[in-house]
Amino acid sequence: MTALTAHMHRANRGSHFRAYRLDGSDPALLDPFLGIDHAWMSAPTFPPHPHAGFSAVTYLFLDSETGIANRDSLGSNTLIQPGGVHWTAAGRGVIHEENPALTGSTAHLLQIFVNLHQERQGAAPFALSLDPQEVPVVQRPGARVRVPFGNFGGVRSPLAPPTEVTLLDISLEAGAELALPLAAGQRALVMPIFGSAQVNGESFGLDDLSVPILPAATEATPHRLVAKSDGAKVAVFIGEPLRQPVLSNGPLSFASRESLTAAIAAYGRGDFGRL
Repeated sequence: MTALTAHMHRANRGSHFRAYRLDGSDPALLDPFLGIDHAWMSAPTFPPHPHAGFSAVTYLFLDSETGIANRDSLGSNTLIQPGGVHWTAAGRGVIHEENPALTGSTAHLLQIFVNLHQERQGAAPFALSLDPQEVPVVQRPGARVRVPFGNFGGVRSPLAPPTEVTLLDISLEAGAELALPLAAGQRALVMPIFGSAQVNGESFGLDDLSVPILPAATEATPHRLVAKSDGAKVAVFIGEPLRQPVLSNGPLSFASRESLTAAIAAYGRGDFGRL
């Protein structure tokens, strides 16, 4: 059975951005993730902004009406297509901006904030991308699983991020069942995207804004995901907790107060670059 449940809340910015946001008050609850937005965006919403100490990852669902134009102070200028993923490892600091490629059309996405190992938090920033056709797909009876990063069912995504985590974009037909094995030491967050489902017999869905947490165990552990009568779409986030301090100041997050203070000063000096 699941031992814990995290809760999402709705976050809207005007009429062009709405999201279900998961950002637990206790960082240890989500570790190695810092926060997740399940969002819809149809116009520029966020001006260019800094990140440092972690990774900012964008995954577009296949039903997005438009792509996302991503640009950063590294010189990257990337169009993230529906079904594609873009990973920005901010390290010691980067400025970036993401907007719908076609204003007025809606991008349906996940914005995922992944912590970096403490020894990597001061490294040079870099970006990784994967086109939709490069994302592996695993078929099971009544289930289709896309693997934008990480591994599942004997396949591994070609994306090689600095923190070893997995994202599964799972579509389930009505009543379909899928086994979710977790390796020893791994934790999983099970986020409802559409419809409702059960994990290990416990129901969850958007109505109650709940996100079951499958806790890390000392040995490999099987879990059971089952869609209810209307089918379901679920995003599963898997990783091994880093178990390090999390000290944040808005878009900057480090494992030590000294590193956070230094990053704030570096941003103030313009060391993160500019767009």
